[in-house]
Amino acid sequence: MAQLHLIKQSQGILIPATPETSDFLQSKCKLGSVLEADYKLVRNPAFHRRYFALLNLGFEYWEPTGGAISSNERRLITGYAKYLAAYGGSESALLDAAGQYLDRIAEKRSGYISICKSFDAYRAWVIVEAGHYDAIQLPDGTLKKHPRSISFASMDECEFQELYKASLDVLWRWILSRSFNSLQEAENAANQLLSFAG
Repeated sequence: MAQLHLIKQSQGILIPATPETSDFLQSKCKLGSVLEADYKLVRNPAFHRRYFALLNLGFEYWEPTGGAISSNERRLITGYAKYLAAYGGSESALLDAAGQYLDRIAEKRSGYISICKSFDAYRAWVIVEAGHYDAIQLPDGTLKKHPRSISFASMDECEFQELYKASLDVLWRWILSRSFNSLQEAENAANQLLSFAG
């Protein structure tokens, strides 16, 4: 089955957008043939490049600072300290002890953890934090958030625009708000990166 790429030229007229489509229509279809197809609008490639310029901006401003203790571990230990406090004891003292314990564990772990920046891991994190993921259960019963594909075939223009806005919010909250005065200023910087790359 051929995949055809067509451009709407005028009311009711579609013309080939690629040489492959043109060849198919000229060699495989007789005049008057009826074609049946499911159509979808193709995403704007310029907007795709703009999204990656935004990701690159966030990546440039992000500096890894740790990660020896995950947010889930911190939440678990802190929650347990609060649970113990409910049964008697000073909540502030238990939370302080929990914080010291986590610091000690982080120090031990950091002795054998090398922190490096990975664009692929960063991009996956942004997509997951933006809410575009599938929850997958692993054999040990834990759930892992797996980022959805952002390929042109996997995501239409509307969904991609939602991802862009959600990703901008994530990057603003975690990284860009420390370096820019407004979201608009951050987007302008990303657009400048895009113009330098283009």
